[in-house]
Amino acid sequence: MNTMASPIQNHRRTFGSVQFLPVNLFASVMGISGLSSAWGQASKLFGTSPAIADLIGIVAIIMFIALSIGYIYKWIRYPQNVVSEFRHPIIGNFFGTITISILLLSTVIGTYSQALGQAAWIIGTATTLLLSFVFVSRLFNGNQEPGNAVPPLLIPGVATLDVAVAGGTMPFTWAHEVNLLCLAIGGIIALVFFIMIVSRLVHKEPLPVGLMPSMMIMTAPFEVGFLGYTNVMQRIDGFSAILFYFGLFLFVVMFFKVFKKSVPFGASWWAVSFPMAALSNAALKYAMFVHSWLLITIAAVILALLSVVLIILFIRTLNMLFNGKLLKG
Repeated sequence: MNTMASPIQNHRRTFGSVQFLPVNLFASVMGISGLSSAWGQASKLFGTSPAIADLIGIVAIIMFIALSIGYIYKWIRYPQNVVSEFRHPIIGNFFGTITISILLLSTVIGTYSQALGQAAWIIGTATTLLLSFVFVSRLFNGNQEPGNAVPPLLIPGVATLDVAVAGGTMPFTWAHEVNLLCLAIGGIIALVFFIMIVSRLVHKEPLPVGLMPSMMIMTAPFEVGFLGYTNVMQRIDGFSAILFYFGLFLFVVMFFKVFKKSVPFGASWWAVSFPMAALSNAALKYAMFVHSWLLITIAAVILALLSVVLIILFIRTLNMLFNGKLLKG
């Protein structure tokens, strides 16, 4: 009997425990949802099959369900771990990845059922606004450590920009004003927090190695802002072009700082996925507007790079999971 139990116990120890399931893993859903949207745009620009976007969207839905079940179980079984993560000045910001995932998935779900897609958007909007309120209020309590002004700080507040990204075509009479509200909140928070983070990066010590991938998050406000603004205003103008081009410039700068062999792989690497997906969607949308061969080429290169990066992240994350390193304390 003991002989049979031993291998099972060893397997459980190797696989890990759900108590160590990191909340930042929800960033994978954001990235893959964004990839689905990007391939949907590519079908219009390059004539690729819409089935590619549909298949990727299904993967995103499955991943969200699996992660939600795992994290809800963690919340029930190990509530102190979840509370500790939520109160952490850096890790807590990643709870915004859950609400953003719901917003982005509302678009994916909407292709199958408008009613369910709209319901998901309403839930995502309400939870995003609530989370933004909680985290901004927390900062105003004072005595914040300047060293905690790191790129993930952008996630909860700037998440409100994604409300407009996913809700630009919502049919509700009140949706336009809600989108404007969220653009206002996300835009100003992005401006203030971006300055804080740049000041910390310039004047303080470099980020810890584990946080290096999160530097890519700094490009997100500009590309998500571009998508949200153009969705709500129903036009691409000079202001939106400025947002796109600065985000593109910042991406090039951050690319050479983030993608280094010296940065070990971990769940934190998923932080690069959604900013790159937002850039890809913005590049495709802008290229279709300008009709420039150069911008079309840039959009194609970014989409290809995004696809390769997410495939690698997906495979390596599964490898970590089955090797017991992902859910290891």
